[in-house]
Amino acid sequence: MNLFHPLTLGDLELANRLVMAPLTRSRSSVDGVPTDDVVEYYRQRASMGLIVSEGVYPSATGQGFVRQPGLATPEQIAGWKRVTGAVHAEGGLIVAQVMHAGRVTHPETTGQEHVVAPSAIAVDGLSRTYSGKHAYTVPHALTADELPGIVAEFVQSSRNAIEAGFDGVELHGANGYLLHEFLAPSANVRTDGYGGSPAHRARFVIEVVTAVAEAIGAGRTGLRISPEHNVQGALETDPADVAATYGALVDGIAPLGLAALSILHADPAGALVQDLRSRFGGPVLLNTGFQTVTTFDDAAAVAANGWGDAVVVGRPAIANPDLVRRWREGLPLNAPDASTFYTEGPAGYIDYPFWQN
Repeated sequence: MNLFHPLTLGDLELANRLVMAPLTRSRSSVDGVPTDDVVEYYRQRASMGLIVSEGVYPSATGQGFVRQPGLATPEQIAGWKRVTGAVHAEGGLIVAQVMHAGRVTHPETTGQEHVVAPSAIAVDGLSRTYSGKHAYTVPHALTADELPGIVAEFVQSSRNAIEAGFDGVELHGANGYLLHEFLAPSANVRTDGYGGSPAHRARFVIEVVTAVAEAIGAGRTGLRISPEHNVQGALETDPADVAATYGALVDGIAPLGLAALSILHADPAGALVQDLRSRFGGPVLLNTGFQTVTTFDDAAAVAANGWGDAVVVGRPAIANPDLVRRWREGLPLNAPDASTFYTEGPAGYIDYPFWQN
């Protein structure tokens, strides 16, 4: 595999194998509409083989962060049309990451009466809301009768993504948010058909992915997972259980013929990741960094060893809108300014320079 060679992901034809990771930046309006700065930010990064948008909420209850964009209202759809149009005008591709925050949010952020999760177990820590930091609340445990409504939210927001001009959708099944909460035994203590065994914990995610693939086409649908990442209370510390849970999940979605499976894991060459890749049978995107930054050497190792089909890159893409050129030509990189990752305004967002000669 060569990082700079084309790649087919379902219905999408990527010019190279560098994928911009979904990155929360908190630059949209309080009503979830992408701003002019958001349009420019994504436009600048259109040379990436594929852009995965920041997590976009499918409903008010699913919002996780202040100034997070949504895909639930006509105004939000219209705002995203401006973004996708700008990316396409530069020759790029962009998919929407549809993300339901589950219990990792607060009523002060969502404006809703309660937060929802598989089980009534709160996350430790504080949630940053529009009125300051507040302790996470105990979530409402979704009943079996309520689950089809959550599936419908994912389906409708995915349809909205296509209406907004996105080239596809990545469903967020990672990092402790709602779909991941169903997978993780620390967050899911249900005793019905959606909890208990690995297969039961994987069931809801399989249902969501299947429904979205049927609605917008499997060739435009992907899933992101982060087994053993152990963040935001989604703890997966038993290797045998992890292998069984994610094995059941991948076996359940493999027949769909999805565009891609995106895996965040620190050991891309390890048995777990490579077993999941083999079982999936389609293109796998690898993200080797989260607490650590993915370097060119990291990405090149994935390519040289054939561990995956593309590499997902976060912070280098924040600071280098022309990252593809810089890595291809061995040029120096801009350093990201972490103090501006989640602030407002253009500083540290759309003012990183391109290489000038």
